[in-house]
Amino acid sequence: MTFTVMFSVDGIPHGKGRPRFRRIGNFVSTYTDAKTKIYEALVKEAAQKAMGSSEPLETPLAFYCYIRLPIPKSYSKKRTEACLSGSELPTKKSDIDNYCKSIMDALNGVVYLDDSQVVHMVATKKYDIVAGVDVMVMEKLS
Repeated sequence: MTFTVMFSVDGIPHGKGRPRFRRIGNFVSTYTDAKTKIYEALVKEAAQKAMGSSEPLETPLAFYCYIRLPIPKSYSKKRTEACLSGSELPTKKSDIDNYCKSIMDALNGVVYLDDSQVVHMVATKKYDIVAGVDVMVMEKLS
């Protein structure tokens, strides 16, 4: 039997921010911006609840992510309907891979030891009335 973990995180998804740099004396250090840290902590908390007492997986994994973005308030009623029907898709920032990266980094040490274990990935970005992400990670045995 393959192990599967599924969870949702409500709220506006946040893509992985670019690394920030600061100089301390003669050294340059890299850090993650505050918004990304807060969002990754939210995802990590949801993943910990979903995992319960299970240990992080050590096998090859499949990662599935459904990203639900809010419809901009400035959109007309007709355009909002197009978004909900799927005829208008979110092609604006952030990139789908940035959303996935922030989620996958948050799962390190919780769902799996390292995101390098992910060998199969499917992600979808759509507009929805309720913003958030739905995540499923499962063992990929063959």
